[in-house]
Amino acid sequence: MPGLLSIVIAYLLGSIPFGYLLVKFTQGEDVREIGSGNIGATNVLRASGPAIGAATLALDIAKGFAAVWISAVLTDHSPLWTSLAALAVIAGHSYPVFLGFKGGKAVASFTGAFAYLTPLPLAAVAILFFVIVAVTRHVSAGSILAAAAFPFGVWLILHPPLEVTLAAFLAGAFVVYRHQSNWQRLRAGSESEFHWGAARGFASDEHMLRRWRGK
Repeated sequence: MPGLLSIVIAYLLGSIPFGYLLVKFTQGEDVREIGSGNIGATNVLRASGPAIGAATLALDIAKGFAAVWISAVLTDHSPLWTSLAALAVIAGHSYPVFLGFKGGKAVASFTGAFAYLTPLPLAAVAILFFVIVAVTRHVSAGSILAAAAFPFGVWLILHPPLEVTLAAFLAGAFVVYRHQSNWQRLRAGSESEFHWGAARGFASDEHMLRRWRGK
């Protein structure tokens, strides 16, 4: 029973759409109608600037971490239930019950969940992520490659219980899957570049036009 309860809690935590709420409360706008339409930190940055973008990132990471921590407390650190909680919080972010099951791409909640579950491999792929973003100026490229490399890092560095290894592979594959449209734009050369304080490309331009027109 505690294990099942921890899964429900993890999903509901994941479903809290912090990016949507912060943009709504600070600007009265729906972030889903801005830029890429995503509720995650990168699109919130485009919509509301660095402070709200950073707050969204921190809160989405925190909910991922909290979900797995709660599961660990309730289940005496069971590898099975904590692994399932990690997957549940990621699913909640991507398919939130509070937004009609249409959410984000789960990179931040993925980061928080595995910061608790497998911190060392996560730190290793975080370095890879930052290097790729610095070189390419594409957050999506960093996210895709880091997520793809992550499960192999978990297996090579930790050799954890099977449940944790499987969760890492499923979560990494899921994040890559959620970035299908980004991958297509990267191949086409039309993906927006990331710059702290603004994101170059169609998303930020559309949002500025809306503001100038008073929409």
